[in-house]
Amino acid sequence: MKTVTVNQVPFDAQLIDVREADEYAEGHAANAVHIPLSEFVSRVDEIDTSRDIYMICLAGGRSAQACEYLQQAHDVEAINVEGGTRAWREAELPMEK
Repeated sequence: MKTVTVNQVPFDAQLIDVREADEYAEGHAANAVHIPLSEFVSRVDEIDTSRDIYMICLAGGRSAQACEYLQQAHDVEAINVEGGTRAWREAELPMEK
């Protein structure tokens, strides 16, 4: 699985936040699409597999699980964002509520 730091995520990236709704509502990376890991399998068709897919969660664990699922079940390689939303916030990158 590929990984990148928060500073390597392109501005116009397809960024999928797999945290649960309460976590997402507290603040998320600007322009992130919310698909909770608990709903990921049933909502995977919402992801544009023709574009690079960047996965983010709180710290990197759940997003890694989502990346692994895409690779194993759909033969799609997603990119895990190291450090997750914590690192995004610490880097003072754009956030939304």
